[in-house]
Amino acid sequence: MSSELRPLVFLLGPTGSGKSAAALGLAAGHDGEIVGCDSQQVYRGFDIGTDKPSTGDRVRIPHHLIDIADPATQFNAADYASLASEAIAGIVRRGRLPLVVGGTGLYFRALEDGLFPGPGRDEALRRRLEEEALSLGLEALWSRLGAVDPASAARIGKRDKIRIIRALEVHVLTGVPLSEHVLRTEGRLAGFRVAKFALLRPRAELVRRIEERVERMFASGLVAEVEGLLARGVPESAPPFRGLGYRSVLRYLRKDIGLPEAVEETKVETRRYAKRQMTWFRKMRDVRWLAPEELEPALAGWKTRPAD
Repeated sequence: MSSELRPLVFLLGPTGSGKSAAALGLAAGHDGEIVGCDSQQVYRGFDIGTDKPSTGDRVRIPHHLIDIADPATQFNAADYASLASEAIAGIVRRGRLPLVVGGTGLYFRALEDGLFPGPGRDEALRRRLEEEALSLGLEALWSRLGAVDPASAARIGKRDKIRIIRALEVHVLTGVPLSEHVLRTEGRLAGFRVAKFALLRPRAELVRRIEERVERMFASGLVAEVEGLLARGVPESAPPFRGLGYRSVLRYLRKDIGLPEAVEETKVETRRYAKRQMTWFRKMRDVRWLAPEELEPALAGWKTRPAD
């Protein structure tokens, strides 16, 4: 392996695919430490619904970027990229292998490619674009984006209103297409040789694992966890309460739905989220999709192969 490039591993995949268990095995076998890449596990107190690694696992293998944010604050991708870079640098200084593990695609992208900070929100412009979406149809806005920023239009779906409006907003406010801003944005992985592995499971198996995980979360006390968070003063408007499972439990506690409905709703929403994750990860560059049993030999082979 080149002495000039430091090794770094991404392990990604949809929720329920078994990333955490796989990462523990890889870290144990390759003298590694784990850097979480999960937008919900960063919040303190939100444990069961985010399926955080156990205390024992976190003692056995050092984990980073878990339980670092107050639930009343908004933690974002820029925060993540900064803190993850610091954690990775520390792991490298200790002579160990950093493994960035999780399912939040935007956080992976922020770390690898950087984030264009962009102009701030222009509420008047956004209202105007929202009104045009209602009167002319969202596809008309997407077509307009295609005329001024074809690269962004090709990347953004025709029904993704939030991202269409943001791309148009950036173009109007700066006179430069969002895609050009993104190209000028630098990531934080210069000097690293990066391997990207993604866990691949048959769809039926993934669905089964998701449903078993949701049932396990509720059986392990997810409702009591939410009640405890509310009792400690965490407001229902706190960002992590928008996460999978938590919003359904809040609906249950408000008596909008029964407990069986909350469980089923969480299963449905988690399956949909896993599908969105798969779509995101399949668009990432240079990702190797592997079955769990293929990860160890793939990592071992990558470490011994000369750098490009």
